[in-house]
Amino acid sequence: MSTSLRECLELQLLEMEMLFSMFPSKEDIVINGVNLLSILRRYLEGTSESPPPAIEFSVFVKTEDLKEKAEMHVYLPHSYPTKEPQLFVRSGSLDKLQHNDLNKCLASYVGSLDRGDLCVTNAIQWLTDNISSYVEKSKPTNGNETDLKEDSITFHRMWIYSHHIYRQELRKKILEYAKRLDLTGFCLTGKPGVICIEGDKERCEEFWRDIRYPNWKHISCKHTESRDVTDSMDALRLFQSFEELIFEAHGDYGLRNDYHMDLGQFFEFLRKHQSEHIFQILFGIEAKP
Repeated sequence: MSTSLRECLELQLLEMEMLFSMFPSKEDIVINGVNLLSILRRYLEGTSESPPPAIEFSVFVKTEDLKEKAEMHVYLPHSYPTKEPQLFVRSGSLDKLQHNDLNKCLASYVGSLDRGDLCVTNAIQWLTDNISSYVEKSKPTNGNETDLKEDSITFHRMWIYSHHIYRQELRKKILEYAKRLDLTGFCLTGKPGVICIEGDKERCEEFWRDIRYPNWKHISCKHTESRDVTDSMDALRLFQSFEELIFEAHGDYGLRNDYHMDLGQFFEFLRKHQSEHIFQILFGIEAKP
């Protein structure tokens, strides 16, 4: 007999309570979403008929070999634990190759566990036990390896289009992710929504992967630009920081279908940052200055 949605969510709540007992500090486990567990409890108690949003959170793990805590990002589909959770680890103590190896091995480990059993706590323990070996592997043994690592850096820029960007929670998430990953660019809020990120290619791709959790509809990457660099990427950046853009709007904010950003102001912004050619790529029309 297949496990019901209610049974899956009950197990998810049980595991979350276990995690909070394991990580009592609010800094060690951070849930994405306001009152998410309260919404889940109300649904399980029968006081709310609508299924809650999928659980998404980050767990921060520290070992003696890490200069800073490693973050495990966790997304639990409604069908977890009958379906695998989506896990991704990032750490400032690892280079890009070791990030890839670590996450592949973590996925392999989780895939080897029995479906139907809770496994996030097991994955956290696996990470705690094994991440030190990846830190050791990532340490260069001579100057030549350091040079090779520097030679492999790729500067990347992504232009992302969305039908709209409104929710305060989502806007906060975009800003936090960009700053944490040392990406510059902007997020144009309203309708339409546009995001530009630039920086290390792997970090750009990580940002793109993370903001689409669980399933952001009507969003696509319209254009990318890449260039290999052997020195600082700062000279290639069009933006000095990551900021949120809010231009004048046409229409009633209360009626979101009628709330459109002033694209003329947006075109002027692009032109000031040597990016006016992107306007046609994003919107399919040629702007007239």
